Amino acid sequence: MSSTTAPTTAPQGTHHYVLTLDLPGRMATTWTGTLTPGTADTRHDIYVLLRRHITAEIPEYSRANVVFFALEPNQL
Repeated sequence: MSSTTAPTTAPQGTHHYVLTLDLPGRMATTWTGTLTPGTADTRHDIYVLLRRHITAEIPEYSRANVVFFALEPNQL
């Protein structure tokens, strides 16, 4: 006899973010995900954290224009 179980998923953070960066004429990329800010973190802190994370992985984006940034509670 076989049993079926629901697939396990990683827990989501308390907030959902979307960040789009553009290097005009070269490339544009959107990052999206969830995270749980610390109790003292501000919206600006999260923005800086995301930019630092992205530019550590892709240094070309350190001079990119921000096209869109949103940080909202991850709930309906």
